[in-house]
Amino acid sequence: MGLLDGKNALITGGSRGIGEAIVRKFVAEGANVAFTYRSSSAAADAIVEDLSTADNTVMAYQSDAADFQNTQDTVATILGDFGSIDILINNAGITQDNLMLRMSEEQWDNVINTNLKSVFNFTKALLRPMMKNRNGSIINMSSVVGVFGNAGQANYAASKAGIIGFSKSIAKEVGSRNIRCNVIAPGFVETEMTEVLDDKTKDAFLASIPMKRLAQSSEIADVCVFLGSDMATYVNGQTLSVCGGLNT
Repeated sequence: MGLLDGKNALITGGSRGIGEAIVRKFVAEGANVAFTYRSSSAAADAIVEDLSTADNTVMAYQSDAADFQNTQDTVATILGDFGSIDILINNAGITQDNLMLRMSEEQWDNVINTNLKSVFNFTKALLRPMMKNRNGSIINMSSVVGVFGNAGQANYAASKAGIIGFSKSIAKEVGSRNIRCNVIAPGFVETEMTEVLDDKTKDAFLASIPMKRLAQSSEIADVCVFLGSDMATYVNGQTLSVCGGLNT
């Protein structure tokens, strides 16, 4: 038996990186999974084909997480297909780094809308159905950068810090309805984004991490499994740093 047997999960940004790792881990633990993607349809289709079995439902949905109405329509379609959603993981996110003196309004808006507004959009769309069922686990993906900031990432840090404050508020609003809202704040994770970094940058990252290595996407997914499972039924309003000791 899996830790998520019989649960239905919705994961945003699930076609690559951490999102894909979460999709794969959730299916392995017995969940039925809906995941969204913005543009990588080929990758999304490959994941669905790879993971679909007679025991699990896995479906992909193209979605602009930053668009409110598009999100409402996407969630309505997902609820029609799955009936209900027990676990929501707001994982969709981008970076558009620049020093504040050079940062454009477009770079600011793109990151805030994709990273932070998307969390509002999907939570808003699913909160009433979860309240009706008196059950739900909302897991929002922040970052250690949202905790301590980072030069050249004011937009990203603001979006990720906003997710933490938003999540604490939601935890207090709907905890009495048996809906939990928690945050995961990853440190540096080995993904497609970090693979393109030069050795000097990677060495600087490693020097700052007590465990002297980057996280694997699967290690972030493992914490998502815990927070979505019945092992975490009294964990609410918390921010779990998964960073190898970086935020210590």
